[in-house]
Amino acid sequence: MKIGELALAAQTQVETIRYYEREGLLPQAPRSEGNYRIYGAEHVERLAFVRHCRSLDMTLDEIRVLLRFKDEPQAACGEVNALLDEHIGHVATRIRELRQLDKQLKALRQQCAGVRDEEHCGILNKLVQASSATRIRSASPHVPGAHGNRGRRARGSTSD
Repeated sequence: MKIGELALAAQTQVETIRYYEREGLLPQAPRSEGNYRIYGAEHVERLAFVRHCRSLDMTLDEIRVLLRFKDEPQAACGEVNALLDEHIGHVATRIRELRQLDKQLKALRQQCAGVRDEEHCGILNKLVQASSATRIRSASPHVPGAHGNRGRRARGSTSD
């Protein structure tokens, strides 16, 4: 099948297939006499695997590791277990971050109970205040905590 047929079979955009090929997630397809790539069932299967892993929010590097083990069925899966454990940790972190974001957005929403003009919109005013404060903090040439060890060294610490 040609790339358009593979895209239909795998419900994937042609650009995504080409990207996965460039990234080495899909094997190079042989070419026809007319220089068209010819894909087979193994490409459909591998693309489905990659897409499923992406739906689980796995990175391309994580998927590469899984594909390496998939391609070597005799290899022990300890690294696969460790990869999934680490990914679960990332998901838990992201869930905490999203909960915090939810709280921030709800608190922001509480700043404006009705429909007002821009000048009196509590949400916009709060966003402007927060963005101004962020700009001021990020304009500082000092990195927070960069001088934290100075006091210990002055007291004679020999941690170097």
